[in-house]
Amino acid sequence: MIAAFVVLAAMVPAAGTALGAQEVEAELPYTCAFPSGPQAVTVRVAARFPDSAAKGEAIVPADVTTTVELPEAAVAELGTAPGAEVRAATELAVALSQGEARAEASWRGTAQPATVPAEGPLVLESAGDVPSVTPGSAGELSLRADTLKLAWEVGNAPGSSDTQEDRAGGAPLSASCSLSGDAAGDGLLAVIPVTGTEPSRPAETPPPSGGPTGPDAGKPDRPASPPGRLRVEADAPKDAPPCLADNPEPTTLNAYITGYSNVGKLEGASLIPVSCMIIEQGIAAFPGPDDRWLFRQPAEVELSYEGRRQTPPAQATFLTYGFVPTTATMVLEQAGRMHLEADFYLGNPVTVVSTIRASLVLRLSDVKVNGVPLDVGPDCRTETPLISAEPEPDRYPDQHMVLNGFSQQYEGENATGYQVTSGGPLTSEVNIPAFTGCGTSDGEDLNRLFTAAISGPGNYVKQIQGQTCTPIEATSEEMKDFCTPDGQPLVIPKPER
Repeated sequence: MIAAFVVLAAMVPAAGTALGAQEVEAELPYTCAFPSGPQAVTVRVAARFPDSAAKGEAIVPADVTTTVELPEAAVAELGTAPGAEVRAATELAVALSQGEARAEASWRGTAQPATVPAEGPLVLESAGDVPSVTPGSAGELSLRADTLKLAWEVGNAPGSSDTQEDRAGGAPLSASCSLSGDAAGDGLLAVIPVTGTEPSRPAETPPPSGGPTGPDAGKPDRPASPPGRLRVEADAPKDAPPCLADNPEPTTLNAYITGYSNVGKLEGASLIPVSCMIIEQGIAAFPGPDDRWLFRQPAEVELSYEGRRQTPPAQATFLTYGFVPTTATMVLEQAGRMHLEADFYLGNPVTVVSTIRASLVLRLSDVKVNGVPLDVGPDCRTETPLISAEPEPDRYPDQHMVLNGFSQQYEGENATGYQVTSGGPLTSEVNIPAFTGCGTSDGEDLNRLFTAAISGPGNYVKQIQGQTCTPIEATSEEMKDFCTPDGQPLVIPKPER
């Protein structure tokens, strides 16, 4: 059974080897905040950068690896015997600066499985995806390693009966790391001279028959980086599922969501994996004469995963009845309408109250009890969608969960809280209905078992939505920081409890 931790940082490889490239091998001292206290960790970053670049030219680090060396004291944090397998992932913040321009890139990576040694340090080498950076002006571009986030899972050592719960109380292990005070060069990785000449650009061509017309027709898809700015671009996020809208309209938005859902009876929280949702905005209006200061924006929402209206499958681990370690693959499946209403109360501040009513059924599969597979059949699910108290039962009589978001924005200031376009936290309290369809191939009925162990009221949900992308405007200047060129969201939110 999988337990909980380790990470390292990484980045990724562009094909080919550029002539005149500068090789970088930086060894940096970090201090990581482990559960038992701070520990010194050595991080080595290797990469290849160009010797120079032209303004407006995308710079992609090549052959990037990050090696994290955990000393024996930090290895002890894993709480497992030698021989156990460690799977790690990391996120390294890289600070970019050129003159007065500043930006930050996230270098995410995963490591090949490593074995916990009997003694000495544990060495983990990772690689992942690195975004490009496009300088908008001439001058030296500096890249510096900054904070590092670690997270890891640990498998059992051969012959061991230890479980994740035995070692870490069921909670995933993670650590945040910062450069130590004596870090050489303040984490400097590379300095790249940028010249003032523009890279060659494709010639403008007439739009194809039936294609767009107008002043922008036939121009390259990606706009040049504005003077004095640093532009960080990434391909479709690799630690999130694809999130493409079919036949998007100007009113179509897409975004990633994630979060945690508490299961009260199990005294634990289940991760809601990074999921894609497609938002189709409706016609905004003033609801009526008694609400002159209320402006309502409706929308219809759908989850999207491999052509199905659901979240990606995710493994959850709990102590059933307080002592039996149980794992299961969980999916939230959209069984009906998911409707969003954002009510804008005009004034100073502008207050926005958002409500999402979602018809979501919980499905279970791949169940293991104390490490032993339990056949639950192909259709183990809640009898009805998850249920919340409905504030307007006359308008919405069906069973569904209700997610609430709240935002305020004072004149001249940024909004705080949740708004549909900028994202933020949405919360709910749900009743998990009884289970149905759970049974073994030999006819054993398991519905009462899961109902007794899981179903019931008072289950808190906190969902975090990321910044939305407008797919039809993915290559516009307004959307370049929020969309990939093919119209997927760039912002991947982090779950919060």
